[in-house]
Amino acid sequence: MANLQLDKPLIFFDLETTGINTGSDRIVEISLLKVYPDGRKESWTMRLNPERPIPAEASAIHGIYDQDVAQAPTFKAVAAELRDFIGHADLAGYNSNKFDVPILVEEFLRADVGFNEDRRYIDVMRIFTLMEKRTLEAAYKFFCNKELVDAHSAEADVHATYEVLLGQLDRYGDALKGDAQFLHEFTKDGDFVDFGRRMIMKNGEPYFNFGKYNGQSCAEVFRKEPQYFDWIYKSDFPEHTKLKLRMIALQLKNSQKK
Repeated sequence: MANLQLDKPLIFFDLETTGINTGSDRIVEISLLKVYPDGRKESWTMRLNPERPIPAEASAIHGIYDQDVAQAPTFKAVAAELRDFIGHADLAGYNSNKFDVPILVEEFLRADVGFNEDRRYIDVMRIFTLMEKRTLEAAYKFFCNKELVDAHSAEADVHATYEVLLGQLDRYGDALKGDAQFLHEFTKDGDFVDFGRRMIMKNGEPYFNFGKYNGQSCAEVFRKEPQYFDWIYKSDFPEHTKLKLRMIALQLKNSQKK
């Protein structure tokens, strides 16, 4: 069995949520598997009250209903404990770069609990789609020769994701390295400024990655239509997107004063 070559802990995590909107939906269950460089593992799983009704279509997928989380703590109530468990670890998941990480960061921002973005992110689905293009259930069968029982249960999915990565390292040993830095770079699919992927870096400069100014630099848009920034601040965009855009605007204003 291949071994991960870790220089610090790596956390595999999975979320069950009220929906798929990374800016507005909430977490109803979170499970984390913390793998240490010496091979030790530590788990943290909890259901959370999203403080809003869970849509029937979401419950049909993950099997969690309003009554199941009515007495559960809110994210804000456990945010500090969760932040401490994550610590300085890198993060890994299945489709995590596009879904789980953005939602997790949004929850931390809403809870007014700091989250250190300076870590590596490994998306196991990205490896799989680059190599084989399949679902998590198929990945588990393909790499581990096992049937995934209780799919869409956060705890089952997170353990399966960990085993799939080990299986990928075994199968693609010539193409993959087991260290977190390599896997972070390998699974990246763009140099995005924000977790909502509304901005992307090109030649060291942030560009918009959506809407009428898609493909235009933030600096150019700020110069000709600063009201566009205000519109984003006031609209239903992810808080992390707004935070990064405010930082860009501040830098642009300071550069204009020089």
